[in-house]
Amino acid sequence: MRKPLIAGNWKMNGSLALVEQFGRALADARLSSSVEVAVIPPSPYLAAAQAAFDGTTVVLGAQTVNPEAAGAYTGEVSAPMLAEFGVHYVLVGHSERRSLYQEDDMAVLARARAALEAGLMPILCVGETLDERDAGRTEVVVLQQVKAVFDALDARQRRRLVIAYEPVWAIGTGRTATPEQAQAVHAAIRACLVAYDEKLAASSRLIYGGSMKRENAAELLAQPDIDGGLIGGASLKVDDFIAICQSAG
Repeated sequence: MRKPLIAGNWKMNGSLALVEQFGRALADARLSSSVEVAVIPPSPYLAAAQAAFDGTTVVLGAQTVNPEAAGAYTGEVSAPMLAEFGVHYVLVGHSERRSLYQEDDMAVLARARAALEAGLMPILCVGETLDERDAGRTEVVVLQQVKAVFDALDARQRRRLVIAYEPVWAIGTGRTATPEQAQAVHAAIRACLVAYDEKLAASSRLIYGGSMKRENAAELLAQPDIDGGLIGGASLKVDDFIAICQSAG
């Protein structure tokens, strides 16, 4: 049985007040132990979030990581640094990192490896643009992004990854893949993982990240191959985020 994961990606949003508000609300929410909940704030708020979520079951995530452990990389954050703040997950390959900062598959792989070496769990983000979907290339694009990372890792490392399918055309647009569209891609990803290991395919968590909100969460999460959500805008609203968490179990 795969434990659902609901991860809230705040992107470049938030404040100390919001961190504290979430800390109080999530502590009072008494979330089900059958669901794993992660909050992924901007790096400057990790220390405050670590304190705010102390005593809760909420885990921390980071939005990106530099491939190097240390060095002359002004403005960057390394995986060992994130680990010191109790970070559990780190996003790699988010569509905004791919498009705005030109992170290609090899850059995504380097970040995933750095995270794994520091004991963190990468959330590998994959997805297609609207043009790619309209051209009927969704599976080709998505599976290429998966294979670029999984081909280069060993069996133990592969087991530590979560995959987040985030159709680029549904991020921040208010558009959402239908449950059937999302399920079809998740099923294709799981079928792809069978080539590495049937047990890996059965146990890997595949989460959906394309404008999931409280109104559509239950229907998306009911799909057999959708094991949670990578939540964007709705993760900044305490009540909405808790409602999504409750929809997962």
